[in-house]
Amino acid sequence: MSTEVYIAGAAMTAFGRHADRSMQDLAMSAVSDALKDAGIATGDIQAIYAANVYGGMVLGQVLMRDLGITGPALYNVENACASGATAVHLARQALQLGLYETVVVFGVEALTQLGGGTIPLQRNDYKTELYAGHGMTLPTVYAMRGSRYLHERNETPALLAQIAVKNRAHGARNPLAQQRSEVTLEEVLQSRPVAEPLTLLQCCPSAVDGAAALVLTTRRPENHGRPVRILASAIQSGHQELGCDDILDAEITARTARLAYEQSGVDPKDVGVVELHDAFTIAELLYYEALQLARPGEGAALLRSGATALGGRVPVNPSGGLLAKGHPLGATGVAQMVEVVWQLQNRAEGRQIDNLRIGLTQCTGGGIAGMDHAASAVHILGV
Repeated sequence: MSTEVYIAGAAMTAFGRHADRSMQDLAMSAVSDALKDAGIATGDIQAIYAANVYGGMVLGQVLMRDLGITGPALYNVENACASGATAVHLARQALQLGLYETVVVFGVEALTQLGGGTIPLQRNDYKTELYAGHGMTLPTVYAMRGSRYLHERNETPALLAQIAVKNRAHGARNPLAQQRSEVTLEEVLQSRPVAEPLTLLQCCPSAVDGAAALVLTTRRPENHGRPVRILASAIQSGHQELGCDDILDAEITARTARLAYEQSGVDPKDVGVVELHDAFTIAELLYYEALQLARPGEGAALLRSGATALGGRVPVNPSGGLLAKGHPLGATGVAQMVEVVWQLQNRAEGRQIDNLRIGLTQCTGGGIAGMDHAASAVHILGV
């Protein structure tokens, strides 16, 4: 029988522009709050997993130094947008192997320091100039997927806009979300064009700072009354796409999800809440099918039915998702799990989903030329 791994503490800062707070302030706040949530002292920590993309070398040690957490093994983890989820995956492995009993995982990013605009491309990819030189940035890649989806499914741009309306409505209920205002379908469609058919309100904000942290342990926690277990943790990298490929096939996410379902023994129909990587509206629609929330070709019907909104059968992104909560890269995968933990423990005030037993998080990372994504992570949590 495998060792159970529990999430004993979960915390995050508000996501947004933090001109008055350093990355160190954000990380220390999230970690301190997670330790307090778990009822664990700094001396109980045996290892730290620090996820970040743009912070530089040995960032974890720098950020934890003034918090007084020095000495334990510390692993700095970078895997693009999937960095935080990858850090959780590695921490869980170490706990199951018996290397540690209690560890901290945190993710942090300060994207406002980059000055805004699109996130810098992967500079060490020898094909970057070939693609970017012709305008192939992430927004354009997803715009191509959106255009193809609308064409093949005989839909209109209003379908994509419904995702933004839903997730902004969820974000309005989350005090830690960057965007806390509801929007109408017309406002989404009439917002500034980015890459047809995507408009500004259909793309996640790129100027955002924030941190999130988890305490993982093999000791059954007594706090909050509903111990949350990590039932599955799966990470995969992308295959190189040779020749013509189906840009609507989220292959890496579908493959990772299958591994997670097999690992946990959970049936997709039993998942009660999902936090997924909605960097662009079209992504959420594609992931409905890749995660087996809807059968192939039925993602639009699932959205229209209201099943993925709060009050529906399987609410997706009750936190507001990347579109509303924000997307500070290294923190995103951890923050997704914070939301699911709070939901499973009935602590998501203002947006609580009733009678939850199983939750799922999904995070992809890295736009590499000739590949779907560089990385994909799927976690299944349960009480």
